[in-house]
Amino acid sequence: MLVTLLAACGSGLDGPLVGETTTSATATAPPQNESTTMPTSEQQELPIVAPAKADLAARLGVEPDELEIISAEEVTWPDGSLGCPEPGMSYTQALVDGSKVVLGHDDRVYVYHAGADGEPFLCPSDEKDGGYEFLPPPGFND
Repeated sequence: MLVTLLAACGSGLDGPLVGETTTSATATAPPQNESTTMPTSEQQELPIVAPAKADLAARLGVEPDELEIISAEEVTWPDGSLGCPEPGMSYTQALVDGSKVVLGHDDRVYVYHAGADGEPFLCPSDEKDGGYEFLPPPGFND
């Protein structure tokens, strides 16, 4: 019986046995936050945009048409936090399709994330309005 168990555990040799075939494949890890930026005309059509604008307009007490769409894109989030992890929380470790929209108002930007369900939520900064100071990159709006 001991001989059977040892044989079942393998030969102890590195590499294939005579008559065995081996295959190998290399896998490349996907980017942590893969995104597809859309042309400006298509950004408005992304399902996350209208509800995100409505939510932010209500938070700021302004009309939705006063908000600027800085960017809107479909993304693949690296895990269940949807790019907005909260301290002390655990998240599924799987890629999640979703979207992200960045809205602007009065030199501030507000970042909304969504998962596959398309329901947007504000991914807030630590500032009281949840926004960030808008620092345009070189060449922005040229």
